[in-house]
Formats: sequence, C-alpha cells, structure tokens
Amino acid sequence: MAKLKLDLHEICKKGNLIEKELNRIIEEATEKRIDLVEIIPGKGSGQLKKTVLRFLERPDIKKKYHRIDKDSKNYGRVFVRFKHKTLPG
Repeated sequence: MAKLKLDLHEICKKGNLIEKELNRIIEEATEKRIDLVEIIPGKGSGQLKKTVLRFLERPDIKKKYHRIDKDSKNYGRVFVRFKHKTLPG
C-alpha cells in the first residue's frame, strides 16, 4: 500500500504554511493514487490537530478522500484514507 507522510512539527508556528502543505499532500495523494496519508500534527495543546481536522472537514477537501482515522495509540497522528476510482481501460 502506497503511503505519504506529512510531519507538521517544523511548520507548526507558520499558520499560512500549514494549509498550503495540507493542500499539497492531499493533491499529491489524489494525483498519484496514494491510499494513505499520515499527518503528524504532534501532541502539544491539540490546537494544530484541530486545525488539521477542520481543514479535512471542509466540503471541497472532504470529497477527495474516503475517511479519517485518528490513531488510538498516538494522539498526535491522523490517517487520511483514499479510495480511488478504477480507471477505465
């Protein structure tokens, strides 16, 4: 299974970069037909994770993926799962 990983620790203080990187990783997963994206907002206060989840709940983004799984063993990690339509031919 193909997987992408986005660690937001390095850019967590740069709000404008967070959304840009989230957009980039979702687009990359869609274009390359990746099944799973692991996003690591880290544990911290939980604000960054809330930002990530709010982004993923936007209607324009939500239509691009299948579902979100929050890691039950690691609060600082979110999985975005994709189901790509099979291409004709």
